[in-house]
Amino acid sequence: MKIRELREIQVNRTLVFETLGRPEREREFSLASLKRWGFDLVFGKKGGKNTYFATGSSEKDRDKFPENEQIEIKELFETLPKNKKVFARIELSQGTAHLVVDLRDTGENLEILRVPAGSILLAFLKKHKCWNVIEALRSLGSAAELRKQRGQEGKPVSYEKLPAFCKKFLKDAKKIEKDTGFGRISLAFFGKNKDGDPRFQLMWLLPTISLFDLGLAEKIDKELEMFN
Repeated sequence: MKIRELREIQVNRTLVFETLGRPEREREFSLASLKRWGFDLVFGKKGGKNTYFATGSSEKDRDKFPENEQIEIKELFETLPKNKKVFARIELSQGTAHLVVDLRDTGENLEILRVPAGSILLAFLKKHKCWNVIEALRSLGSAAELRKQRGQEGKPVSYEKLPAFCKKFLKDAKKIEKDTGFGRISLAFFGKNKDGDPRFQLMWLLPTISLFDLGLAEKIDKELEMFN
């Protein structure tokens, strides 16, 4: 079969499931989450001014501040200051996703951290052994692109002919997307090879910020494990 003919069949038969909505760019987090990402909330002097800011949990990480931005730590918080909340969002700059963290109360919104999202996310996922997410992660924007593929591609089967593990994945993924408010799954299952191993292509879009939530990251990792 010619590749053009195969592509036409795949386009028409690949299954797509969408949770409509814009990718979640912002989510409220606990101070524990900030620490899981490798940062502490502190009060001190930064750029010559007294303020709250986030700094690396280790002395090595704290040394990463620019030389012209001297910092002085006066207080390190183990619990959030009264009436303060932590919010994190994803912003894009020149094609690169950044994790931006704000400290908020009713009258003020203070940016306390802005770092490239990829390196922080991968270190966080590695620390918590979310190996399936790491393996599947391909790109980060407001949405994260997760991909899994095995075996030679071919003609995708219909939903009715999907194996049980695929149908379970789709059911569980819908629950995750209900939490995040957005998701898109593209699944082409090509059957099994002569050794009985499944052949498939899976693409899953989820809000990038949701992967910074440990509970969600672990659920997503468990779902992706079905395709190992």
